[in-house]
Amino acid sequence: MKKTLLLSALASAYLFGGGDIQPVEPVVEAPAPQAAASDFLIFSNITTKGEIRPRYEYVNMRNNGKDKANAYTNRLTLGIGADFMQVDGLSVYLEATNVMGSGDFFSTDNNKVNYETVADPDQTRITQTYLDYKFNDTLLRVGRQGVNLDNQRFVGTVDWRQMPQTYDAAALINNSVENLSLMAAYVWKVNQVKASDFDTNSVLLHAAYTLMPELTLTGYDYMIEDFADTYGIAATGKVGLNDTKVTYRAEYAHQADPTNGTGSADADYYNIQTTANMSGFLFGAQYEVLGAGKGGNSAFYTPLATLHAHNGWADMFLAGTPANGLVDLNGMIGYKSKEFGLAKVIYHDFSSDKGSIDYGTEWDALYKNKIPGVKGLSGLLKASWYEADTYKTDTTKVWVMLDYKF
Repeated sequence: MKKTLLLSALASAYLFGGGDIQPVEPVVEAPAPQAAASDFLIFSNITTKGEIRPRYEYVNMRNNGKDKANAYTNRLTLGIGADFMQVDGLSVYLEATNVMGSGDFFSTDNNKVNYETVADPDQTRITQTYLDYKFNDTLLRVGRQGVNLDNQRFVGTVDWRQMPQTYDAAALINNSVENLSLMAAYVWKVNQVKASDFDTNSVLLHAAYTLMPELTLTGYDYMIEDFADTYGIAATGKVGLNDTKVTYRAEYAHQADPTNGTGSADADYYNIQTTANMSGFLFGAQYEVLGAGKGGNSAFYTPLATLHAHNGWADMFLAGTPANGLVDLNGMIGYKSKEFGLAKVIYHDFSSDKGSIDYGTEWDALYKNKIPGVKGLSGLLKASWYEADTYKTDTTKVWVMLDYKF
């Protein structure tokens, strides 16, 4: 005992004097505690979301030989996402959508052929189920997914209908270069809104480079099997002038023969569009041309687009562009604020690209706003009046809708 105390005293004196003692054997640190097998989580950081969207739709196509449609439909969407396998950047998402309706209208799941069509049949579907892997500034997404590119003129989810259009695809998105976004996707199936789908071997290429807030250049090539190879360029931007903000879009595209499969195409597309916001007051104008086909080919057409968002809400040109092409000259006025919401009126004048044939005119009107007192709840009133000259028949459509997202 005395020997031990003496050695300790000598060691302490040596250390305080500035010396150092090397251990006889190296010190081995205790290993960090390992997670038990039961602590391993396949799914973590779980998040959920959902939507309930009831809607009333009225359709009256005069001189069509069918009764007016009165449709009451509802969309219920539930989604769940999570990090996967405790791998950095790896996550999964699953979403299901149910559509149910009642009333007097024709859809693909009933026999009410004497009534006008409302394209929201009863159905339940897995609308999205994909695996994400993020690394650095790159995202790889594989599985069923929604794809909305630019203004959805060429590729979109058709989200206005109760069942969205989704794509079975593998998509790669890269933002490693400042102000440059690159996207490449391979699509093997398109799941359309009316309980139908079709297999495909299509490639979507998209690149956008922002030179300045006033100018972004976008180039794309959408190679849709058995239909067409559509490639084009667009210039978009925002310009601020005192209390006025102006946005614009100038675009050109061409459809050529598809690079895979069969089919032939030769048609052009032009779009010049601008909107001004003057302290909440909105003014807009657009000149859009879906050109007639050259050499006997079909007119310019966009089969994967969110078509309801273009060429009038009455959907007169939903089934395809007329053989002589389509010119849509339209103007918009409206008002928008945080408290008031959004109200706007649009007037369309439709004619042919070839021969300047008057197709008809259309008025569209909309008001939507958040409903106070309930987070995530909004309402919408919307109507469309198409007056035919030489194309189809006079048509009136009205919608009343609630949208609750949680």
